[in-house]
Amino acid sequence: MTDPLSRTILLLDIEKYSDRDDVEQAYLRRMLYDITDRALESAGIDETLRLRADRGDAVMELIDANASVPALLRALLTQVPAQLRSVNRMASSSAQIRLRGVVATGYVAVDEHDGWVGSDLNHACRLLDAPLLRAALRERRDDFALCVSESVHGGIVRHDHPGIPASDFHAVTVTSKNGPLPAWLHGPVPATDDHSEGGTGGAPVPGTSGDGPAPGPRGEPGAGAAGGGVTFTFNGGSPSFGGSLVGGDQHGVSGGEVTGNVHLGGSESSRGDSA
Repeated sequence: MTDPLSRTILLLDIEKYSDRDDVEQAYLRRMLYDITDRALESAGIDETLRLRADRGDAVMELIDANASVPALLRALLTQVPAQLRSVNRMASSSAQIRLRGVVATGYVAVDEHDGWVGSDLNHACRLLDAPLLRAALRERRDDFALCVSESVHGGIVRHDHPGIPASDFHAVTVTSKNGPLPAWLHGPVPATDDHSEGGTGGAPVPGTSGDGPAPGPRGEPGAGAAGGGVTFTFNGGSPSFGGSLVGGDQHGVSGGEVTGNVHLGGSESSRGDSA
């Protein structure tokens, strides 16, 4: 395994993705990639400064530590909401795209199987899957909800850089399988009390994403729950996920093409509909 390297971690996830049919999922994935690429390019972060992992309904970027984090945050707070509004104005109700995002920093190592390993990466994934962040997006008219880690807030946000108002971020504590995690949520903290561990106060209904009612004829799913011992493995450019990172619904891909719904939990995977 290589020595851990300092990285900026960006995670973006499509809300209620698995409630869509295959055609809609393929469209949403194209929009996710386009929005991500445009935001990173506007922040001056080109492909030579980042590594990407495809999670089906989400994308993960490991960004070189020398890239500007303030520029990234400004792009996420301005470019991403603007792009989402533009896309959704022309999209049908079943093709609306709404995103949860996390920005964190930390150390990530690469193992002998080209997997990504690091507790900071694990924590970022847990923030992305937190019921509180899901609830924040549900309660907003805006199509984007962003959460940053303690390290990003302490190093960047609290200094009130231009375009990154510190007063717009609020301290929160999210639940996770390993206990509470402190973080900072951009925008209002959810007013409802249904963002405790487990989502909307009970077990998710089989065949649904657990993110609440869909905005139209079909809904959008959330990201799979991130667990401990995370490893991301890449073979021939197509990533697979090992360890116990993914405990929820995910969508498998091969070479960037949609191949069906895949349930990943430990070593078990199956094609077709998954809950």
